[in-house]
Amino acid sequence: MRVRLVINPLSGRARRSGESVAAQLRGLGLEIVDERARADPVDAIVVAGGDGTFSRQIPEALALEVPIGVVPLGTFNDLARTLRIPLDVEGACAVIAAGATRSIDAAQVNGVYYVTEASIGVSSRVARMQRPQDKQRFGLLAVAASALRAVRSTRPFSAEISYDGRRATCRAIQLTVANSQRFGGFITAGGAAIDDGWLDCYCVQIDSLTKLFSVARAIISGRGRSAAGLRSFRARAFDVRTRRPHRITADGEPAGATPARFQVFPRTLRVFAP
Repeated sequence: MRVRLVINPLSGRARRSGESVAAQLRGLGLEIVDERARADPVDAIVVAGGDGTFSRQIPEALALEVPIGVVPLGTFNDLARTLRIPLDVEGACAVIAAGATRSIDAAQVNGVYYVTEASIGVSSRVARMQRPQDKQRFGLLAVAASALRAVRSTRPFSAEISYDGRRATCRAIQLTVANSQRFGGFITAGGAAIDDGWLDCYCVQIDSLTKLFSVARAIISGRGRSAAGLRSFRARAFDVRTRRPHRITADGEPAGATPARFQVFPRTLRVFAP
């Protein structure tokens, strides 16, 4: 199998592990094609990095009609955890070499593909605050510090959400449209799946840090949908408008601003998985 290996150039961990990933794949009988050789035919794309690096390869994989493999070297690795892909290089490469694939949903906002979640508000601000050098040096502590700064500086915004001929209005500090049951590093949403053909929109409406922590505890404990201060909606597409443009991140990467349309493409993407 000929694979194009894509390594996140901004991730110190991915750069340091790049040679190890390539060596593992070659040792398992795979042929590595230079990422810059775009004209060379390949049977698959392999991403060594996090969810954002993976999502950037979705258009290419769909165009070439090939599966994507992931060697999880990101901060949260939500996709790998969702698909039960081993978090170590050797185990992840073995899954790719085994050749088994499954089809999952791909989501899109403003023409940008994603697999786990796209957000407006606190988490989007956190993603913009992150500096690669801080994440390399401090890891999750850097993310936590950015989250605290973002919560303090974020102000509620009004959003109009249209879906399935219905309309809802919420005043939120966070609006997330999730494609997966796992996202944000620690959130697991019951009743959702990455291959169910649905998007789940979560709107966090709180007016104090105390309520924010209450919602966070409910989400972590799996009671998110019933938490006071959290509204959820399910549809195949959402149109979101805000009074003024708000920036969006998708799998931690910039994805334009509101107004925006979020939509799902059921089981359109093939991935290597156990």
